[in-house]
Amino acid sequence: MEVLKYIFICVGGYLLGSVSVSIILSRTLGVDVRKKGSGNAGATNMARSYGLLAGFATLAGDFLKAVIVMYIAWRFCGDWGLFAGGAACITGHCFPIFYDFRGGKGISVGAAIGLAIDWRVFVGIVIVFLIAAFLSKKVSLGSLCAAVAIIILSLVFAVPLPRLLLAVYAASLAIFQHRANIRRLRAGEEPDFRAAKQGARRD
Repeated sequence: MEVLKYIFICVGGYLLGSVSVSIILSRTLGVDVRKKGSGNAGATNMARSYGLLAGFATLAGDFLKAVIVMYIAWRFCGDWGLFAGGAACITGHCFPIFYDFRGGKGISVGAAIGLAIDWRVFVGIVIVFLIAAFLSKKVSLGSLCAAVAIIILSLVFAVPLPRLLLAVYAASLAIFQHRANIRRLRAGEEPDFRAAKQGARRD
């Protein structure tokens, strides 16, 4: 019975994670967001392509789906269920089966994972993200700093092993998804963040 619970958590978490808010929303607004800007199906590219409101809507939707998955998983199987559900959800978000395995970079879902791990970890990674992104004007740098911070803060607050492993997995996947950004940052070619104006041309 326990095995079936974990199968349900992993499959359900991956499938719900594969529901891409940015792709669904961008198609209603005009063009698939993966054909615009950086080509990434995430909140930042939505903001760049369709404006801040679309970016925030994407962030909220991706955050919420992860919270739902992890809450159900935790109720079923405790902290190990939380680990399985969170890992499955962020994997589906980054590699969605419904969209040719081309998804986001895991930051919105990673923020939800931070909250599930420990509210203090969540507050910490948000602060780190905001400071790094504000000072550099680069969302990618803020995201990378937050990814590193989720591991450090999980260690600082001595979270249980399943939650620490989830932090490590989420951070590792987010950093991997930012590999092109890392190359551009090292070369000094990463662009500053600029949101599109509301009502801008969408085709």
